[in-house]
Amino acid sequence: MSHQFAKRWFSVGDYYRMAEAGILTEDDSVELIEGEVLEMSPIGSRHAACVKRLNTLLNQQVGDGAIVSVQDPIYIDDFSEPQPDVALLRPRADFYAEEHPTSSDVLLVIEVSDTSVELDRNKKLPLYARAGIPEAVIVVLADEIMEVHAEPANGRYERMRVLRRGDYLESNTIPNLKLSVDATLS
Repeated sequence: MSHQFAKRWFSVGDYYRMAEAGILTEDDSVELIEGEVLEMSPIGSRHAACVKRLNTLLNQQVGDGAIVSVQDPIYIDDFSEPQPDVALLRPRADFYAEEHPTSSDVLLVIEVSDTSVELDRNKKLPLYARAGIPEAVIVVLADEIMEVHAEPANGRYERMRVLRRGDYLESNTIPNLKLSVDATLS
């Protein structure tokens, strides 16, 4: 006879209370996705270098037109607060000091995938689409490609294109953003 085990879904409030109680610490590499506390993959040097390049390139290009947020939380709903590798946020004078940005503050989100490509494609991408984030990019390091997802509707992105070396990401959301795949991957 098999026994069914019920899952316990955690809210963002529960998640923060676990941190306050010391159950989760600053050293825990976790994020809350659809009520589950998920352990993030360790960040390898290639992944870290790509995030650093993106940070530099995006800051040079967007200037004051957006805030470049690196591996910081975004409040999606009561059960999800992912920490994308990079997000471009609507400018705000307080730099979101009073509260984490919400999905309506996000112009574009980027996930750099080394070992996490399945999680990024199957869990996080649909989450971003349901939240109405206009553009989501997955940089797949192993394949040296950028998947650009746009036009969220009905919980998914309606348009997807794959960019390879020699191509450029041109954002529909952020004017004048033209990001080289080569410069991103180096």
